[in-house]
Amino acid sequence: MKIRRLENSGRIYSSNVYLIMGDWKRIADLNTLVDVGSDPAILDHLERINPGAGKRKIDQVVLTHSHFDHTSLLPMIRERYQPKVFAFSPFMTGIDHVLEQGQHIWIGDRDFEVIHIPGHSMDSIALFNEDEGVLFVGDSPVVVNSSDGGHEEGFVLALCDICQRNVNKIYFGHGDPILKEARSLLNGSLANARKANGQKKHAVRGNNQL
Repeated sequence: MKIRRLENSGRIYSSNVYLIMGDWKRIADLNTLVDVGSDPAILDHLERINPGAGKRKIDQVVLTHSHFDHTSLLPMIRERYQPKVFAFSPFMTGIDHVLEQGQHIWIGDRDFEVIHIPGHSMDSIALFNEDEGVLFVGDSPVVVNSSDGGHEEGFVLALCDICQRNVNKIYFGHGDPILKEARSLLNGSLANARKANGQKKHAVRGNNQL
């Protein structure tokens, strides 16, 4: 599996856009965009990439959630490449297939599992490949550095699910990926999230007694 982050201009607020291709650019591999962003400069970068002999530039798009900085270029992408488009939300325009929790989807030359992870948005998903331990999380805040505040219960349960997997690399909707010690970081995040929720519940019980 080859993962390439497409270049943007830096002048327009946009998510990261990842192009995932197979190692050998075989006909059976599905060239896939994870998110499409909002900066048209991404299209220029995409045009310079060789998809492989006899292959389409983009076979499919998988959206991690519906926020504008991850989805605004979708009409242009659809018009130019005619990909199949996958998302968790059934309410988005331009979606061909609605994803479900636990569903498996072929991306590049690898199998990925869909993990619904509410918290950032109700339609947020992560994508996990077991073979290489690769996790795409969009904007889901899987790095929890503090035990203050509180977290949606569905998010904590999803983070617990992710922590049971052998995650080696995490690719985010914004910023650089984590390529080392990813599993240790996730376990620390889960501990912080659980502690924060425990403190929140304690505070609620205390307020109810007043």
